[in-house]
Amino acid sequence: MRKINYNIKEQLLKERADNRRSFAVLLDPDKIDFEQFTGFLEVAVQNQVDYFFVGGSLITEYSIDKLIAAVRQYTQIPVILFPGSSLHIDESADAILLLSLISGRNPELLIGQHVIAAPLIKRSGLEVLPTGYMLIESGRLTTVSYISNTTPIPRDKPAIAACTAAAGELLGLSHIFLDAGSGAIYPVPPRVISAVRQVVAVPILVGGGINSYEKASSALEAGADVIVVGNGIEENANLLPEIASAVRAFNERTENV
Repeated sequence: MRKINYNIKEQLLKERADNRRSFAVLLDPDKIDFEQFTGFLEVAVQNQVDYFFVGGSLITEYSIDKLIAAVRQYTQIPVILFPGSSLHIDESADAILLLSLISGRNPELLIGQHVIAAPLIKRSGLEVLPTGYMLIESGRLTTVSYISNTTPIPRDKPAIAACTAAAGELLGLSHIFLDAGSGAIYPVPPRVISAVRQVVAVPILVGGGINSYEKASSALEAGADVIVVGNGIEENANLLPEIASAVRAFNERTENV
């Protein structure tokens, strides 16, 4: 199926200007049951999911192309790559979060993998979303922290998070992603989100540990532009409509202000 030119960067900026929030579902190719995937996509459409992020820190069964093809067949929801490495790039997606792990000091994830991936990305036609990726302490060692060999920013140090995000924006990164990681015990604290919101004008994406309406609402009120949920949906089938409801409630409330 032919790709649609979504211009996601402009869409996110417009939504931010309009004080509207978005909902993204992170799909890990290793955890997709393709026999039930069509039903899941129907639920996503019914609940007005805005974006699908596709990827993960560690992918052992490469089925990214199959996953994207299924999304294309049953929805018109934009597909954005969330790559764990330069191996996780597929030109059939709509865009790619070009992640620079600015919370860590691993040069491979600051620039090394990007150098390897650059020629492929340039040829792919993918819309590139330069993103400052920041890991926030979540109460346990997560896969992304282990694989990236980096230490998350302490959850009780919002000033460090704010300065890190500000540096990313000054370097020209057009999005900031605050992530507690898959399987997080605690989500990114609202005061960390708020501290980052006060110092950057770019869209802020927040994920990891958001497993309830209340946690989603708290992140939205603190300044998150996009709520990202992945692992929680795999564990709780009711979580997708619950988070979607939180995003809709926020948008309906701000429309009436």
